Amino acid sequence: MGSLHKKIAEDLKDSVKRKDGICTSTLRMLTADIKNLAIEKKSDELDDDQVIKIIAKQVKQHRDSIEVFKKGNRDDLVEKEAKELEILKSYLPEQLTEQEIGEVVRKVIDQSGATSKSDFGKVMKLSMQELKGCADGKTVSSVVQRLL
Repeated sequence: MGSLHKKIAEDLKDSVKRKDGICTSTLRMLTADIKNLAIEKKSDELDDDQVIKIIAKQVKQHRDSIEVFKKGNRDDLVEKEAKELEILKSYLPEQLTEQEIGEVVRKVIDQSGATSKSDFGKVMKLSMQELKGCADGKTVSSVVQRLL
């Protein structure tokens, strides 16, 4: 079990003891996704990079849900999703600012020789590899579009 997976398991135990319902349900869903990926990969353990990918995917799902619930005037669900989102984000590496993302993207553009919008896919792929879990795809995409 990777160190991040261990921390999540320990935090889950603590949240159950504290009777923190939102934290417990959020971490149970995360643990289930981690176990499912381990089964899918026929592996006993996942490394921290794989766990971070799962967390990032759940963070994106929560952000999308918040947008939908805001449009539907479901403030109760927005609040719940926001709390769950904060719990998940606490397990991700520190997120970079748009300026820091821009520096990485500029470096990728220089190294790859990208010159036009037609190179968007190549620059996105390389940028996301470089930024692993430190930035969400939507922000990276807008920076890449701005810089190409």
